[in-house]
Amino acid sequence: MTTTITITTATTTSMTEARGETLPLLLWLSPAFPVGAFAYSHGLEWAVEAGDIADVGTLIEWLGDLCDHGAPRNDSVLFCLAHRASTEADAMRLGQINELGVALAGSLERRLETTQQGGAFVTAARAAWDCAALAWLPDDGEPIAYPVAVATAAAGRGISLGQALPAFALSIFANLVSAAVRLSAIGQTDGQRALAALLPRVTDMAEAASGAVLAEIVAGQNGEGALGGAAFRSDLAAMRHETQYSRLFRS
Repeated sequence: MTTTITITTATTTSMTEARGETLPLLLWLSPAFPVGAFAYSHGLEWAVEAGDIADVGTLIEWLGDLCDHGAPRNDSVLFCLAHRASTEADAMRLGQINELGVALAGSLERRLETTQQGGAFVTAARAAWDCAALAWLPDDGEPIAYPVAVATAAAGRGISLGQALPAFALSIFANLVSAAVRLSAIGQTDGQRALAALLPRVTDMAEAASGAVLAEIVAGQNGEGALGGAAFRSDLAAMRHETQYSRLFRS
């Protein structure tokens, strides 16, 4: 009898944690949440047309480089910084992080990608999942970086950084793999193979980003949580996509 009571209590606690934290996060990062993530390929469309991505192997290589050196890594760092600032109710620091996130966009379409999704996320979150932290983000048409928007909502709803950051990071790559499938560069099964192969690297990327400290970044101190990148071909792809003749995606 004692054993049965112990198991029941543990199960109830686990379900309560899932109800309070995990489920809203799954909704926010799903394709059903109205941020328009499906409309962006992060330059992947040009890379497919140029022949850089032609099969599952080249896709994994391209996305793996983004994990280590590209904008998704910066977005993960920004997510960590914004979550921590929101948790500590530091609205001024949150504003600085948001400005930094918008400024880091390396091209017109990259800026559109993060600010359109960020603004759409905040609009939907305020309507259905409002919390005090969301009031610290701009509401006068000023741009909002997408990772900052999601991190602020997560912190405001009591979702821990340990749960929110890996899920956010994985959602970025799930959307890019989906874009590759829709571009017919790979099939659906290969899409799942790509995500399975990338999962450990995405997890490592999120773990490294979780150590980011804004003061160290501002001071130019290098570390696992430093901002910056060296995915030059990806940056060129984003710029070339702006004038690509035939396009399915907005970036």
